[in-house]
Amino acid sequence: MPLVEVTGGEDAAAAVARIDAWVQRERSEEGTFGLVAAERQAVTDRTASHRWYLRFRGEEKDYITVWLTLRQRTLHHEAQFMPAPEERREEVFAYLMRRNADIYGMAFCLGPEDAVYLVGRVPVALVDDDELDRIAGSSIVYVDDHYPTAMTLGHPAIYRRRPGRR
Repeated sequence: MPLVEVTGGEDAAAAVARIDAWVQRERSEEGTFGLVAAERQAVTDRTASHRWYLRFRGEEKDYITVWLTLRQRTLHHEAQFMPAPEERREEVFAYLMRRNADIYGMAFCLGPEDAVYLVGRVPVALVDDDELDRIAGSSIVYVDDHYPTAMTLGHPAIYRRRPGRR
């Protein structure tokens, strides 16, 4: 990753404008990722300046929600992957940690209540359409690719793979 300067207010404002424009394009007929809903919120707890909730249609998981959070120097992104495994926890976590080696710019992590999230971050100065495409596309692909195996291991009593899937 190239070296980037510490960002200032103008960089954050430019990132907000770029993200808003990208969201508008994705919600239009030109969109390529199946964005079905989007919302931007101002953050009032001083941990960030803006947060976007982007809801995409998935194949294995009905909806994949990606949160974009603009922090002082980075754009943090995360997608809720699955609830905490109820069974075979060690196998689920080992599977996901092994998958981390094969994914780019994000990683599976534990979040609140031991739920599993797919998270990453990029410097604010590098936020552009290509980077937003990578975040959205990768989030959708990684969730759809790994969700069935992780859910089959961790929630065998309630999860059934969709018919006709690999």
